[in-house]
Amino acid sequence: MVREPAPNQATLAAWNELVLHTEGTDVTQLSVWATIRALAGYTPTFLFAYQGNTLVAGALLLRRRLLGFLTIGYLPYGPVIDPEVADRPAVLAAMLEELNTFARQQRLMFIQPPEHSHDVSEALLARGYRPSKAGVAPAGSYRLDLTPPLEEIRAGFSKRLKSWTNRWESKGVRVRLGDERDLPLLLSLMARTGERQGFRPPPLAYVQTLYRELGQLGNAALFVGEVNGVAVSADVVTVCGGMVRGRLGGFNGDGETGKLSVPAAVRWEIIKWAKERGYRYLDFGGLPERMLTDMIDRGIHTSDEWPSAQRSKLQFNGTPFRYPTPVELVRPAVLRLAYDWGTSHPRGMRVVQTVKDVLRGVRGRNSRAKYL
Repeated sequence: MVREPAPNQATLAAWNELVLHTEGTDVTQLSVWATIRALAGYTPTFLFAYQGNTLVAGALLLRRRLLGFLTIGYLPYGPVIDPEVADRPAVLAAMLEELNTFARQQRLMFIQPPEHSHDVSEALLARGYRPSKAGVAPAGSYRLDLTPPLEEIRAGFSKRLKSWTNRWESKGVRVRLGDERDLPLLLSLMARTGERQGFRPPPLAYVQTLYRELGQLGNAALFVGEVNGVAVSADVVTVCGGMVRGRLGGFNGDGETGKLSVPAAVRWEIIKWAKERGYRYLDFGGLPERMLTDMIDRGIHTSDEWPSAQRSKLQFNGTPFRYPTPVELVRPAVLRLAYDWGTSHPRGMRVVQTVKDVLRGVRGRNSRAKYL
């Protein structure tokens, strides 16, 4: 086991290779994510596990101070373990020993294991962690399998969406690949969406850094939807482990253009783009716990009570799924008591909401938390 704040380039290259080729991981474990998160005051720590000279597991841990006295650690979608590693239980045990040492140096520690890593959650719960209700990462999401032929994928769309795939061109709808020059446009469209949904877009510097750092690795792309040459929708997607994920998006639905389903046209173009490149899934973004419970546990396929922005994803005929249980460690006991009171009483939610804003980048209308 090795703990490093600033690994050399050869080590980072090996780490990125492991992350990119392990199913169920995310760009939040790539080395460039440390650069992106530095804009919000985070400092990175890398944990690496070797068998002989071969890197077989690791984790990018992020740490920062909050409110001047709280130290927060966060592990998004990690640790990452080579699926072909010999003796996974031994490697996992070694990783968790080092991870536990790091966690106990923080006041609060939040961990969201990647897909297919329920053993990580179970092992951490056995070590004194508890299930996290902080919601610093989505409990689950909605994704589309891209392995069938394109026409078979399209055949699964809702009747209305299938009809639109044949009509967008005649209505003046066009989707193009964007570049860094389109990022201010993306933010302006996100601002319009935020006016409806109650959040602020991230700072331009953050989006520029994210797009530059991930784009130079081929792990980010920007799509712009236009109506008669006027941009009305834009989405940034990231790519990792065979998964294309919706990351940032905005839409101006004013006037007649709002009736042309341009965001769906953008997603249709993303589907074709991702399939051409051999990616396995398209992730449409996180679903709230209520929808996951209804869809997975109760077998409910649609409900007018679900948020409309989330219901729009369902027309693509994807599949809902849950991530392994997120866990947390809060210490000392007095802080844990205050934190528990805050999560169960409306008047105590300010601190908890601040933590969520910092770790997830969620923007309320009056939030001043830095975007992550």
